[in-house]
Amino acid sequence: MLTARKVTALEARGPARVVHFADGGSIAAHAVVLATGVSYRTLPANGADSFTGRGVYYGSALTEAEACADQDVFVVGGANSAGQSAVFFSRHARCVTLLVRGPSLEASMSHYLIQQLADLPNVVVRTGTTVTAVRGGDHLEEIDLVGPDGAVHTAKTSHLFVFIGAEPRTDWLDGVLDRDDHGFVLTGPELLVDGERPPGWRLQRDPYFLESGLPGVFVAGDVRAQSVKRVASAVGEGAMAVTLVHRYLEER
Repeated sequence: MLTARKVTALEARGPARVVHFADGGSIAAHAVVLATGVSYRTLPANGADSFTGRGVYYGSALTEAEACADQDVFVVGGANSAGQSAVFFSRHARCVTLLVRGPSLEASMSHYLIQQLADLPNVVVRTGTTVTAVRGGDHLEEIDLVGPDGAVHTAKTSHLFVFIGAEPRTDWLDGVLDRDDHGFVLTGPELLVDGERPPGWRLQRDPYFLESGLPGVFVAGDVRAQSVKRVASAVGEGAMAVTLVHRYLEER
């Protein structure tokens, strides 16, 4: 077991899959599982870092639901995860305001969720709006919002939940594994184009569900394209990847 090693490259060397480290070392294996996760984007607002965990939360932070009872809650983001969070907190909070940077929700959120938010009397959607600053004492107390007209509005709140995406940081796999436009690694059926296997695929079978475009390299969790960005799902994919590794090794 190697710990505290930064991986800088992955190389196919014949049947071996070679992982290179930042210290110049490397290790070769018959199979590799990538479970590197993602780096969630932080809120680019003055003071946000100081209040992380003290009023500013990344993700739903469901444990905060009771503390939100009869409070005004703000959610940042325009995708499904932000919408689902707004729906959840609407059951506890006095008012939930969804802050969306874009001009509408239609391009980034499912229609059913948009309708669900519209039907909730204590949910307000503010488009073209960003958070520019957060302030408080021991805990978050207020935030500054800038709307489409450029005016700054200060809102009182003790709970701000942020859903502004993640970065997989997979540049070190460039030219080795197929990735989508956002850098998430493609696996299994996503590699097939019009039923054709990916270029350079030499095996007489399609890639396994969690297998990348390089046979023997499997991907599990948030770094995988189209994965469900949840802990339970990532754990399940990790277990599945181990099973697929054994199946791959039996083929050798």
